[in-house]
Amino acid sequence: MVIMIMGVSGCGKTTLGERSAQRLGLPYYEADGFHPRENIEKMSNGIPLTDEDRWPWLAAIRDSIKQIQGRGDSAVLTCSALKESYRRFLEEGLAEPLKWVYLKGSFETIHDRMASRKDHYFKADMLKSQFAALEEPDYGLILDIERPLEEKIEEVISLG
Repeated sequence: MVIMIMGVSGCGKTTLGERSAQRLGLPYYEADGFHPRENIEKMSNGIPLTDEDRWPWLAAIRDSIKQIQGRGDSAVLTCSALKESYRRFLEEGLAEPLKWVYLKGSFETIHDRMASRKDHYFKADMLKSQFAALEEPDYGLILDIERPLEEKIEEVISLG
């Protein structure tokens, strides 16, 4: 089983992913770790990524998921996966479908959270481009970001 937690930057994917993986006793993988240096440099300079920038990154994530499944292992991953085409691409050729978790929140709430973060390369003013690209899924587990973290963790671990 591979749980994929998705949503725009600043919605709480990393915290939920790390804590859920810990509770499930599974490894956790952050999609940001799969970005090539060029993508990180663009985002650090306030330049939103294009689809052309994202496809190799998504392919690296999908390859990692295939390896996890190929070993018969389970894991929790986080990835923005903003568009339906990205989500379908991530599932192409997998042994079993991903268990999707979408962290849903308002632009205002997430922008306020991001404005207070100093240590992340993704800047709050780039959030508009993510909301513009976001195609909300109508499947999987959909969690309101304003719910208490422990409640969200319980919902995620119930997938396992």
